[in-house]
Amino acid sequence: MFRFIFKRLFFSLPLLLGITFLTFLFIQIAPGDFLNKLRLNPQISSQTIEIYEQKFHLDKPFITQYAYWLKNIFKGDFGYSFSYRASVVKIIKSRALNTFILSLSSLLFTWVFVIPLGVVAALNRNKFADRLLSFFSYIGISVPSFFLAFILLYFATFSGWLPLGGMRSIRFDEFSFLGKILDIGKHLIIPTVVLSLGSICALGRIMRANLLEVLGSTYILGAKARGLSNRRILYVHALKNALNPMITIFGYQFSALLSGAALVEIIIGWPGLGMVMLEAVQAQDLYLVMGSVLVGGAFLIMGNLVADIMLAYFDPRIRYER
Repeated sequence: MFRFIFKRLFFSLPLLLGITFLTFLFIQIAPGDFLNKLRLNPQISSQTIEIYEQKFHLDKPFITQYAYWLKNIFKGDFGYSFSYRASVVKIIKSRALNTFILSLSSLLFTWVFVIPLGVVAALNRNKFADRLLSFFSYIGISVPSFFLAFILLYFATFSGWLPLGGMRSIRFDEFSFLGKILDIGKHLIIPTVVLSLGSICALGRIMRANLLEVLGSTYILGAKARGLSNRRILYVHALKNALNPMITIFGYQFSALLSGAALVEIIIGWPGLGMVMLEAVQAQDLYLVMGSVLVGGAFLIMGNLVADIMLAYFDPRIRYER
């Protein structure tokens, strides 16, 4: 397993290299850049823009710029954000924890409901419970996340039960340690529900289909013939095999949450990394875009690696060795 992890991490380097190269290329192809916007500002002199170009090698050819950026990455320097006027590492550090909290909350909320709902729907196939869950699943899949965010914010406006946005209250620093945790938890409710509802509905249907397929297999029929209880057949034999495809999907959710949270973070006002990525693309902030893409690619690779390790742990038939 350790050799497999090392090989996966080693071969992920060319993948990250390709992702960053294409991103750098597309940004260069796009018309205009951040310095063009500075040139339109009469308060910024041409000498200042020339200093920027020379300092960050923006007056060099495309390949040379990318080579300098890649060289600095290996030194731990992700570049400078022109729009935020701070280093990219500092910006990502300040927002990455917020995105991790929201992503972890959404993942836990999603998977706490996905497996039980899928089991209930499969065990009550074509019955009232199954049809009711299917009805709400189709509604949840059809409702766009931004529209659901507006609905929940509208509800919070009139009820006053939940905060209207942000991550902390105005008097956050005055709260005790437990009070701070509860305050962040209250602010997490709306964005967590918005990010999780669609995944719960879609993955619940997949879990139902996987479990029905496993329950119809021959080894389950053999287990019934040997007199094993229905509970043991379900939780010991069927459920573990039905979870294998779900574990693979779980790995992809790391990167999906990072990209899917951008719009929700803007609507809710959550100060996360998704909002930074969107603002960087809109402002054509070259190095901030590159740093955000690099983090997103690392999330995707680590998510897939975690999924493969979990598959080997839960399924003894899977071994990553010769």
